[in-house]
This record gives sequence, C-alpha cells and structure tokens, in this order.
Amino acid sequence: MLAACGGGSTAAPTPELDPAAAQGLGVFNRNCAACHALSPDTVIVGPSLARIAARASDRLPDLDARAYVEMSILKPSAYIVQGFSDVMPKDFGKKLTGEELDALVAFLLTLQ
Repeated sequence: MLAACGGGSTAAPTPELDPAAAQGLGVFNRNCAACHALSPDTVIVGPSLARIAARASDRLPDLDARAYVEMSILKPSAYIVQGFSDVMPKDFGKKLTGEELDALVAFLLTLQ
C-alpha cells in the first residue's frame, strides 16, 4: 500500500541544461571535477561548488554571481575561500577558449 501512495523515496529531478550550460558541464568535467565536487559538503581539494550560484552573489559586495565566478576562474588568487589554500591553477584564462569559459560559467550559474 505504501508504494501506491508514493511512500518510496525518489530523487529530485535533474534539471535539463540549455546547450551552453551542457557544454559547460563537459568543460567542468574535463578541467574542474578532479578538485571540485558538485555535492554539498564534499571536499576533494577545493571547495564544493554545490549552490555556487547562490553563494557567489554575496561573496564580494562589488561583484554579482557571474563576475565572482569568472574572477574565481581567471584570477583564483584574488579571493581564497576561508579554510582553503591558494592551489587553483592560474592559467585557465589561457587554457580555456572564450566559448569554453562562457559555457563553464553558464553551467556553474545553474548550481542554485
């Protein structure tokens, strides 16, 4: 009877990503996933990026979420999350194309 009433647990549906964010997920998997988790409270090397879009909007008073995320990728030493070392590679601005950077930021901004 519980099954008929929906008593089983179900995972929240995964939102569909627009094409840019889907491309950004691939960029993330190739360049970021070895050090950053998408699960809350999971630390690999750097901080978890779960809910980064929500958290980024109030990290620095002069930057909105998009600007903060871009700065964190291109100039990672500019703001270090408390409790973490300054070990993020500094050359993503050279490694990623403009399209890849935009896609990565688009993906990260879906992480509400």
